[in-house]
Amino acid sequence: MGSSQQKFYTSPLAVINHLVKWTLLSIPVSVITGSLVALFLWSLEEATHLRYEFPILLWGLPASGLLIYWLYKIGGKNAEAGNNLVIDEIHKPGAGVPARMAPLVLITTVITHLFGGSAGREGTAVQIGGSMAAWVAKVFKLGNQDVKIILMCGVAGGFGAVFGTPVTGAVFALEVLAIGSVQYIALLPCLITSLFANWVCISWNIHHTQYNILFEGSHDEWIPYLHVDVLLILKVVIASIAFGLASNLFAVLTHNIKHLSKKFIKKAYLVPVAGGLVIILLTYLIQTTDYNGLGVSGPFPDSVNIVNAFHAGNVEYYSWLLKLVFTAITLGMGFKGGEVTPLFFIGATLGNTMALLLGAPVDLLAAVGFIAVFAGATNTPIACTLMGIELFGGTHLVYFAIGCFTAYYFSGHTGIYASQKKLMQKIV
Repeated sequence: MGSSQQKFYTSPLAVINHLVKWTLLSIPVSVITGSLVALFLWSLEEATHLRYEFPILLWGLPASGLLIYWLYKIGGKNAEAGNNLVIDEIHKPGAGVPARMAPLVLITTVITHLFGGSAGREGTAVQIGGSMAAWVAKVFKLGNQDVKIILMCGVAGGFGAVFGTPVTGAVFALEVLAIGSVQYIALLPCLITSLFANWVCISWNIHHTQYNILFEGSHDEWIPYLHVDVLLILKVVIASIAFGLASNLFAVLTHNIKHLSKKFIKKAYLVPVAGGLVIILLTYLIQTTDYNGLGVSGPFPDSVNIVNAFHAGNVEYYSWLLKLVFTAITLGMGFKGGEVTPLFFIGATLGNTMALLLGAPVDLLAAVGFIAVFAGATNTPIACTLMGIELFGGTHLVYFAIGCFTAYYFSGHTGIYASQKKLMQKIV
């Protein structure tokens, strides 16, 4: 065996040791993360039902924003940085991810949803996983390299459990850190943790939303051996350019709102108060609460939401833009929660609109938009393609991959995570 081969040789025994070590380390991370994510999802559902039952709660949004500000002011410290703190610590372990991040973000995200802020759940789950992984790393006194890996495991576990997509969770944790680099060193640990955390979450009787694509596919009559419809591929590409541009618009608008609100509102505690007032004003201007909260389902059968976006009707051609604005204001002005579920809403409703414009299957383009807008905003096209398979099945894999990769290229280099490194250009 040559010297270069010896340098990269890994014995089977070393692989077994690696597997056993990270299986044992992943167990506490998975059990704690999966259980806390289950508690979070249950709390979120209860808060959403309360808001449906008592719409007047919307008027408490400014006060809830003030409460969130003070909770972080009193006990948050560096936890305020959220997902970016977790990503920064993976890149360069230093100050650490505090354990208090988990209860803080869980409580404040539920508060945001209870009073009608437009936010998601992925950011909360990732922060729960990251903070609990950091705590486990402290207990076991892990070195810096192992701290990086276990933090990635926490991200994978939180993401996999909150959406019920463990394979996606593992790859997302590897891919999200940097544009142009995938951290394969943590591949097995992330997969193990994501699988375990998802199983733990499900064992608490948590059920994830099921989506169905009724479109079974069609073949091009001129090139039958391709097993895909060439014209439909072209329509998916056109729609996915729009998905990528929507991803970029969301990221840029959220960052700008955050920057401008800090610049023009001198008292920091008034930023979420102002944001809450703007959301109330917008809600009453459009005379619907469909764009408040999570957006997976709604209080009425004909509500604009993700589930209804898979069917023609109920969705307005501008629904995606309204959700984009509501979410950018909510998150850009100090409320807590994730971006991903609103991105699903934006993508699914934009996909619905594009399908009607292009004469394509509504459920297929809603599904492609669902994952592609997320891919563009987070710069994780591989993970999002896998998410398409885990959520919708593998029948339409070609369309999922085309959608995610096209959106990724057209979304620019501004993503929703400021700490995500840009190691190379998307094109050269």
